[in-house]
Amino acid sequence: MMNKIFISGSMRIKRLDTKVKERIDNIIDSDFSILLGDADGVDASIQELLNSKGYTKVSIFCSGNKVRNNIGRWNVEKVPTDYQENTRLFFTAKDIQMAKKCDYGFMVWDSKSTGTLSNVYELLSQGKKSLVFVNKLKTFIKVCKVTDFEELVSVMSTSAFEKADKKIQLKKKLQEFKQLKMFEANELHADRLLGAPLVPRSAPRSG
Repeated sequence: MMNKIFISGSMRIKRLDTKVKERIDNIIDSDFSILLGDADGVDASIQELLNSKGYTKVSIFCSGNKVRNNIGRWNVEKVPTDYQENTRLFFTAKDIQMAKKCDYGFMVWDSKSTGTLSNVYELLSQGKKSLVFVNKLKTFIKVCKVTDFEELVSVMSTSAFEKADKKIQLKKKLQEFKQLKMFEANELHADRLLGAPLVPRSAPRSG
């Protein structure tokens, strides 16, 4: 079965880092299908890169009927939504569909964008993994479990965190995940009692 990769990123990022381009090359070499949005910023930059390489296994998702960017003239999936046009919830409709249809996520994040952060949260809620390139750190963070998401959020400035909390209730999301983390801890304890093989887990970050 062919893997489907949901690629997303911050609209403020116009230029792709070399490390991101290398990952895209790996995705192309692996012949994966790419699910991609139609926004400016990372979406458009990834579109330009894929188009320059003549890659055809791409589906562009848009909310409503108007496609903002489709540089390679790929297949378009229009996602119906009742939310008011050009609002955050309107554009979130397409992201939710991509999260449902993909196997993995690859995100390029500016440490502020709530859209990208919401996509990582959505994928983790569905038990799906994401690889997030944190643009200001020039490094990748793998988000496979709750503590990984907490690590990702920890790179945000206080002001960025507060803005994100107002937009997407970030504190509430973290609280929900902390409850899930307690479940993970109980599950690990049960594994030990039963003598089952343990899945390696990172230690929670302190502070």
